[in-house]
Amino acid sequence: MAQKTTKKAAKKTLLVGIDLGTSRSSISADNGKKEWVQSYVGWPKDFIARKVVGHPVLFGAEAVSHRLSLDMYRPLKNGVIKEGTARDEEAVKELIRHLITLVEENTDKTGIRAVVGVPAESFKVNKVALKKAVTEFAESLLVVSEPFSVAYGVEALDNAMVIDLGAGTVDFCIMHGTVPSEDDQRTVLTAGDYIDQQLYNFLQDRYPEADFNLNMVRRFKEEYSFVGELDKPVEVEIPVEGKATKHDITEEIKKACESILPAIIETTLEMIAKFDPEYQDAIRQNVILAGGGSQIRGLADYIENILGEYGPARVQLVEDPLFSGSDGALALAREMPDEYWTSL
Repeated sequence: MAQKTTKKAAKKTLLVGIDLGTSRSSISADNGKKEWVQSYVGWPKDFIARKVVGHPVLFGAEAVSHRLSLDMYRPLKNGVIKEGTARDEEAVKELIRHLITLVEENTDKTGIRAVVGVPAESFKVNKVALKKAVTEFAESLLVVSEPFSVAYGVEALDNAMVIDLGAGTVDFCIMHGTVPSEDDQRTVLTAGDYIDQQLYNFLQDRYPEADFNLNMVRRFKEEYSFVGELDKPVEVEIPVEGKATKHDITEEIKKACESILPAIIETTLEMIAKFDPEYQDAIRQNVILAGGGSQIRGLADYIENILGEYGPARVQLVEDPLFSGSDGALALAREMPDEYWTSL
């Protein structure tokens, strides 16, 4: 007769890569699942709101659609967590919990090892807050900057520059065959959110009678953003006194998107110029754009043309801007030696 085993079944380990972004967050797991959400967390304002939304906390698009009933948080606004603010830290924790449950329902029977990619500024200043946020759900943690996780995922590990254009920050990372140091990375704050605010201001100035909000403006940008020239005008419907009315926003979109170019070009040129002169040509020919902002039409060509004034240049886009960060973080989770992990 077979003996009964009294030993508790060991937890299986699930490796996950998380890209914790200002606007969107994604997760890739080694069980083959991957998901993303908008980086919004909302709690019902009162008991009526709780009855209306039907949940104690909402995330992503669902939170945005019920935003009038919720206290809304975007926990990595401007690329950093507001440490010391209980709700912002709680929002980060809840967002990570939500992402993990999207790929693994039965977390009680699963040990999680998580590599979390964050905006470079958050990587510098929020390591303790991030560790606190992940402790409840993971047994081991590694926090890296988003451009480094992207670089690892596309195997741009030597003589390459990754420019990750997010909502709160644009992050730069030069890869030269080692784990990048803080000196190899830079951040500027004129990113997607800045474009949204600029576009909102430009439209207010040109169409003061139109009725729109920042959320609508963000959708216009995401659908029509471009730099340089377009072959046809950009027209959208915006209410005027309650009636949907067509508006030409071509020049406003162009000006808003091009408002971030000076900081990107200046930072790119500075970082390359400060690098070892023997390898500057190689880096200039291996620039990779990632993040949602990489989808701005004409941006890669614009940067490539400017860099081309200094020598041969090539700027390319990642194939999957939505999951390139979390896929790279998962690749790190699979291959990172044990000594780099922090046990929680």
